[in-house]
Amino acid sequence: MHEIPEKIEWTTRVPVFRNPIILKQLGIAIGIPFGALIVVLILAKAYYALGLIAVLFLLTYLFIRLVWGGKYDVGFELDRKGIRNYTLKKQSNRNRIINTLTVLTGLLSGKPAVAGAGILAQSRQDVLVRWGNIRKVRFYPSSQTIMIKGSFAENIAVFCTSENYTEVEAFIQLKLQK
Repeated sequence: MHEIPEKIEWTTRVPVFRNPIILKQLGIAIGIPFGALIVVLILAKAYYALGLIAVLFLLTYLFIRLVWGGKYDVGFELDRKGIRNYTLKKQSNRNRIINTLTVLTGLLSGKPAVAGAGILAQSRQDVLVRWGNIRKVRFYPSSQTIMIKGSFAENIAVFCTSENYTEVEAFIQLKLQK
């Protein structure tokens, strides 16, 4: 029997626009509200607004490609406490600048929701989900991803490598059995 280690840690670069889990989450978070808006705009024959939305999507895509290279640089640690998900240093520094600008823009323009979005984004740069808080786990071996649902706002995607997926899955299953 293969022995499970005390701790597993690794880093990886996840392609934002090619990972099926990320695309599915983007589809839900962006696709549903914008899909409804697009239907309303089509019915209202507001083609100018549709064009603006298309330009917004294009600029967002280009921004993500330019600033982050279209990748999510992330690290993971699994140990006796839980699963830690953190953004790697170089990307974390870029995120901090953008999140700070978002907060300042929201405050200066009198839009607390924008400021709150920046604060929330910054707070998610390093997340620890304790084993006792995990409520649901879904394994996706084809994309080497494990979705962890903990208590409120403790949901993370564990992006494994093809080399460590089996070991990480076994580690998580063992910890959840205890």
